[in-house]
Amino acid sequence: MVHKKVTLIGTSTDGFDAAVDDAIARARDTLENLHWVEVEELGVELATADDKEYQAEVEVAFELE
Repeated sequence: MVHKKVTLIGTSTDGFDAAVDDAIARARDTLENLHWVEVEELGVELATADDKEYQAEVEVAFELE
């Protein structure tokens, strides 16, 4: 069994949990054989956003066929 990891950044104006959920939802929509997600970093964008934009950088691991 071989896995590959990719980094995704989810965003939300509702908080960090929602930003992580955003990244997971995108991973589920685009990747097959998803096995786990690791949250690497959390941040808040203030400069260019009208409201605070919460960001979650996650590593997603999925099994290669």
